[in-house]
Formats: sequence, C-alpha cells, structure tokens
Amino acid sequence: MEQSRKRVLVTGVRGKTGAPLAELLAARPGVEVLGGSSDPATVGMDGVRPTAFSWDDPSGWDAATDGVDAVFVVRPDRPDAPELVAALVDRTPPGAHVVLLSEQAADSVGPDGWAPRTERAVRDGGRSWTVVRPSWFMQVFTDPRFYRDLLADGGELPFADDGAELAWIDARDIAAVVERALLEEGHAGRVYELSGPEALSLPRTAELLSRAVGRAVTHRGTTVEEAVEGTEGFERELLTLTFERVRAGVFAVVTDTVERVTGRPPRSLETFLAEAGSALAPAT
Repeated sequence: MEQSRKRVLVTGVRGKTGAPLAELLAARPGVEVLGGSSDPATVGMDGVRPTAFSWDDPSGWDAATDGVDAVFVVRPDRPDAPELVAALVDRTPPGAHVVLLSEQAADSVGPDGWAPRTERAVRDGGRSWTVVRPSWFMQVFTDPRFYRDLLADGGELPFADDGAELAWIDARDIAAVVERALLEEGHAGRVYELSGPEALSLPRTAELLSRAVGRAVTHRGTTVEEAVEGTEGFERELLTLTFERVRAGVFAVVTDTVERVTGRPPRSLETFLAEAGSALAPAT
C-alpha cells in the first residue's frame, strides 16, 4: 500500500534551523516541503517549494498553510509574538501538527513572561503540538551578525557570562529533532529541552575557537549593559533578559534529548568548529 504524502510548511526556511531542517525533510520520501520566506525568490533549495510567508502579512497565511499536515514555527522575536503565533495556529488545518522553536527553560522567567506566553499560544491552540527549547546555537560563531567577524578581526570573545557555562548546540541537531517531531508519532504534547553534549565555560570556548581559527582568541567578560549596547526597545529588553539568564546558569543545563529522539549524540563544539572551516573566516 502506498504511503500517503505529507505536506510540511517550514517558516524561516533560510534560517539557522530552517535551512538544515528543510534539507532533511526534502530527503525524506513522500514529504512535500514548503519553504516559507518573506522573499520566496531567494529560496533555492532542492526539493523545497518556495512559499510566501511573512509575519507582517497575515493575508498570505491561508495560502501558505493550505493542506499542510505539519508546520514548523520559528518564534518571531518581536513583542507581539504570542498574538501572531496564536493567529497562525488558528489558521492551520485542524489536523496539522505544530512544532514551535522556543528557547531553553523558557518558563524560568515565570508564567507571564513573553516566551511562555508564546508557547501557550501553541499549546492552547487546539492543534497537536511539540515545543522545542534549544540552548545557544553554535552557529553564532560562523554568523557575521554575531561573533564571526569579531573573532577574525580582534581575536576577542566578549560575553556577559559572569563565569557561567553554556551547553552550545549545533542547529543541525535541533533540526534533526524537529524533523522527527514533524513526521513521526510519539512527539505530540512534548516539550523538548535541547543542548549540546557538554557545558563549557567561556574561557574553554575561546580555547576551542583559538584552535579552529589558528590564532589566539581571548574571552573578555562584559557587563550586561555593554552586551546590549547599541540596541533599543524590545530588542534591548530581550537581550538583557537573555544575558541575565546566561549569568544565572540557565543555558548550562545538559540534556540527553537529542540522542533520545534521534538515536545519535549531539555534535560537540569541537566537532562543529572542525567542520566549519572557511565559515569561520569573514567574507573577502
């Protein structure tokens, strides 16, 4: 008997998790992948159908979610995220499964926090759901919007850690968990806390970065105020809270969830950096 085809919408398909997730889904037989993007013309992945999706244009959501069996929702980092996510869930087919990308220990700030309210929009939306809560992405070291160019230009890793550790995780491991939650049984109603295989101090992180880039990288502890300098409004509030949670040790918790769900352990930071190669260098 022929297996029925599944249609999956991946919002943020060009993002750190969306891109590897779309590749994994496209490699699966019988899966139709819709690559949601505010600029679908830029979606050029094999086996992925470019699909118009923007948080700023709800009028296009019905077309994007039409006939889908599952949706991967990348939480928009904006103050109206709880309302937007609730509205999107309401527009998905009743039988669709929704997987939300949240953040590690999102409820540690209390039930009325922005992140828990965004999660409740999915959990109370009347659809089957899974919430994925990852630690800090290893990809911040290869992304020019974060630390890549800083590491290359000055060999310095400024971080408001106050001595805390982080259990860095590769976005590809997050994608591997999400893939299974979208397509397989047994993940409905689950909240998955995801981390890498170990918690590392920032000095140890800098040491591994030094080996990878072939020059000394030094960790420099900063204040939260310095870390959020140049930001304002909601972005500043969110970054401030994030670094306060770093300093409280929230992102140091190591879990075995990646291995339990996927059957293989998560990549270490050392492995990630060895594989990153030229991605660690700024574009010339």
